[in-house]
Formats: sequence, structure tokens, C-alpha cells
Amino acid sequence: MELRIKSLGVLVFLVINTSLAQYKENDWEERDTWMKVSEIFKIAEIESGSKVADIGCHEGYLSIHLANEVGSSGKVFAVDVRKDRLDTLDEHLKKRKLKNVKTILGNYDDPKLPKNLLDAVIILDTYHEMEDYMVILTHVRKALKPGGKIVLIEKFKKHMLNKSRDDQTDAHTIAMHYVKDELTKAGFTVTKQIKDFGRWKKEEDKRIWILVGSK
Repeated sequence: MELRIKSLGVLVFLVINTSLAQYKENDWEERDTWMKVSEIFKIAEIESGSKVADIGCHEGYLSIHLANEVGSSGKVFAVDVRKDRLDTLDEHLKKRKLKNVKTILGNYDDPKLPKNLLDAVIILDTYHEMEDYMVILTHVRKALKPGGKIVLIEKFKKHMLNKSRDDQTDAHTIAMHYVKDELTKAGFTVTKQIKDFGRWKKEEDKRIWILVGSK
């Protein structure tokens, strides 16, 4: 998926190789064995009726889980910079008869989210691809309600310990301390940090971490 996500950062996220299995529907069931989605939703305080965004949604793995969690009274804004991914997500939604997801074709530096509406914004395995990360954080902050949360989930590759931010992002990873500083500079209050949330794809050298920032 080459998304040039280094600019929007994912904005959607994306710089991902379309060949990576966990982003395809036929691998979602296996991904459920290590992603711990229900725990992520508890951390983000997502519930029935919540309005949330999934930046870097790819073909909808997390967006579909979110749609089922927030229910018909909630809303999911699924953002990506590639229309082909969003087209595939729309097909998945139609097949599952889910009508509470709005797909958004974002720019590399703007996820095009509604203002002052969202309870939570999740950026999963995408932030490290964003070049204009401070601009994106500003857009996210404007999209959140007062007290709304940004939830950043990344994998850190052990062999990149003590490397520069640029070196890490070139290797498609990033350390928590860089992102924590950036959240603070963007005006968020860091309310939760989980340094070890398990192993990405069960690979021992890829540790998942989570940061939660509040508007």
C-alpha cells in the first residue's frame, strides 16, 4: 500500500503494502487472535452511540469492529487516502448490512473529519507513516468534542531502539516517547500510556504500545 502516508500520515494511513495480509479480509479472523480489539475499545471508552473515526482504515478491519460496537445510534468515519480501499470497504459494509459507517477519502495532511463531533479518533499502525503529523494532530483535535480522545496504536521493532525518529519511521516503526511529546505539543493531555500491549502478529520483536490523549 504505498500510500505516501508519510504526508498525512496516514491519513489515513497508509503507507502500507497492499500485500500485507492483516489488511485483507481473509486474514481478519487470524488478526483477531492478537489484536485485542475489545480491550482497545475499553481503553478508548467506545460504546453504543459513540461517534468515532478510524484514520488509516485500509479495507475496514477496525472500522467494521467499530461499527458493530457503536451500533445503529453511533457513527464511524473511516478515512483513507486510497479510493480503491474505500471502495472495498463499502463492499464489506454492504455485505454485512452495516449503515453506520461513512467512508472519507482524505488528503495526506487532512482527514476531512467533521468538527467538534467525535468521541474518539483511532490511528492504528499509521502514525509512523505521517510526514505532516503535527498538522494531522491539529485536525484531529478540532474534530474531537471537549474531552474526546485520540488513541494511537503502534508497533515498535526492538532492533530500532535508540534510533532517531527518521530512522525509525523509515523502518515503519516509532517509539512511544516521540509521539508522546508530539501529542503534548499539539495541545493534548496524555491520559494513558501502555508500553506493552502484546506482540504484533505474535512476533516477539514487535511490541505494541498505546497512547491516549484527551482534548
